[in-house]
Amino acid sequence: MRKEREFTVPSQRAPRRARPGPGTAGRSAKPSRARPGVRDRARYWVDRTVVRGVPALVAWLALACLSLVAPASALLVWTDDASPDTLRGKAATVWRTVGQTLRLGGEVGPPLRIALSVFLALVSLLYVSTLVGLVTTAITDRLAELERGQTTVVERGHTLVLGWSEQTPTLVAELLAAHAQRRAGAVVVLADRDKAEMEREARDALPSRGRIRLLCRRGRPTDPAALARVTPAAAEAVVVLPPDGPGADAQVIRTLLALRAAVGEGCPVRIVAGVRDTAHLPTARLAAGPGAVVLDVDDLAARLLVQCVLEPGIALVLEDLLDFAGAELHTLHRPGLAGRRYGELAAACPDSCAVGIVRADGTPHLNPPPDTELTPGDGLVVLAEDHRATVLPATPATPATPATPAAPAAPVATAVGPAPVRPATVPALRRALLLGWNGRGERVVAGLARGGVVAVRGDEGAFMVREGVGVAAEPEAYDHVVVLAGPGGDGQPDPDGRTLVALLHLRARERRTGRAVPVVAELTDARNRPLAPAARRTDLLVTGRLTALLLAQVSQNGHLAAAFDELFAPTGHGVRLRPARDFVPPGTEAPFADLAAAAARRGVAALGYRPRDAALPRLNPPKAVSRTWSAGDVLIVVGPA
Repeated sequence: MRKEREFTVPSQRAPRRARPGPGTAGRSAKPSRARPGVRDRARYWVDRTVVRGVPALVAWLALACLSLVAPASALLVWTDDASPDTLRGKAATVWRTVGQTLRLGGEVGPPLRIALSVFLALVSLLYVSTLVGLVTTAITDRLAELERGQTTVVERGHTLVLGWSEQTPTLVAELLAAHAQRRAGAVVVLADRDKAEMEREARDALPSRGRIRLLCRRGRPTDPAALARVTPAAAEAVVVLPPDGPGADAQVIRTLLALRAAVGEGCPVRIVAGVRDTAHLPTARLAAGPGAVVLDVDDLAARLLVQCVLEPGIALVLEDLLDFAGAELHTLHRPGLAGRRYGELAAACPDSCAVGIVRADGTPHLNPPPDTELTPGDGLVVLAEDHRATVLPATPATPATPATPAAPAAPVATAVGPAPVRPATVPALRRALLLGWNGRGERVVAGLARGGVVAVRGDEGAFMVREGVGVAAEPEAYDHVVVLAGPGGDGQPDPDGRTLVALLHLRARERRTGRAVPVVAELTDARNRPLAPAARRTDLLVTGRLTALLLAQVSQNGHLAAAFDELFAPTGHGVRLRPARDFVPPGTEAPFADLAAAAARRGVAALGYRPRDAALPRLNPPKAVSRTWSAGDVLIVVGPA
């Protein structure tokens, strides 16, 4: 026992602090542990009590309420002149006040009566709180279901958009504009994305007036159960968008299969879909079924780029032609068209511009010869504000010959009409410099070759970093410069960054050399268009926006798919820009109808014009309004290359 005491006692003593020796000077001593204060101990005790569960929380709540209500009730009773004089009476009044405040009955009398009143009050409180909790939970679950977008859409004649990508906000905006022309309708979006997030991105597209509704629902478009919630069988049109990232075409094909399973084989629903790879086009068309329209959006974007190279300055014209703001293409199927000639109908359109005809089998003929006769089932393709704006005469009318304006002193054109026949010249070989590369590069090169332009792929890095090295150091040696956006889907955070930098270098070189080359730059995000340092001879083409506009147009009119396919071809009858001086002498005052008639005699169809001092085109202008045509005005026509 003695040895045990001598062994244990010294171990309980605090060790002595070592005095700092000469080798420990300047070192900080080890801090000692400070004892927790009263505040820390109280907080720790409360934390331990609260985490015990609901009973502890209820007890704390009751204690907190009593600590506030009881003193206040006592003060209220003691300051009341009408309160009882005895202490027992005052206590009973205080209890009654506390009971009425906390809904505990407040009965006074024998202890059994007080206990029974408290028991009944607790039962009533439990029932009411449970009922309120159940109602609140049901309402909360319903609101959460609405926020998740899991409810069923009960609509008819709506346009259904399946999938989400960068083009979806643009597509939704155009579809809403199309439905606004009818002053009723709805656009439904189904995508595996948060409903509030989709509505927030598409909020700017909502029209300020009208009864147009935008309904967003969350679900996988490849799930037939999710498709059933948006009633695709009752929709007027269904648009399937390829998502961003790898495997987009496989997702589109699965969505088309699920759509056919949801609507059935014989359901007359117009289906428009887009794929990114030409190799998947036959499979997607097979999955979509007969009557569906499947477009190769990457091939379409490449063709638009090629057309902008072949027709400098046409980018804004194409965008204005494809959107629903202003004039757009319509197909007229009116009684009495059969047996009438295209030239007579084109001259009889007072508020629209005739573009061509669509045969009964869907084959388009843009800018046909004037003596082309329409057969039963054919439609007239016009550029108009609305499909109801064109009023055709019931009987054939002979087009009036426009008045010939006074001839100017210049020896060039002398009247509104055909220009003098010039000797045929062999077009010089044109070259285009390509900066940047993406999946559409090979198609752009092939399209330029079909249009008679040799594409040379330049070293973009050498041009941007060390000018003077390589073929890309002299863009002035080329007839065109094409800047392709960065590749997408491979982790590239900003595909437009390289395009903006290349435009900066081209702009700086133009200022230094004083020589401007027509530039066509591809952008993937329309928000980057105001940031682009573009000169007057630069066309900024947001390819994703244009493809979304085209899908919206085809979804509302399936006959336009083949017409747009021909319009955007590098060869054949497409949208062209021609100097107005080829149709009217500069300085002549004449209405647009005279230029349209002169264009018809030249074998092209006039759609509008672009003034010399304006960047935006004017499609389908009033034909009777006269203006003075200058040398810099451009006429927008549909004709051969």
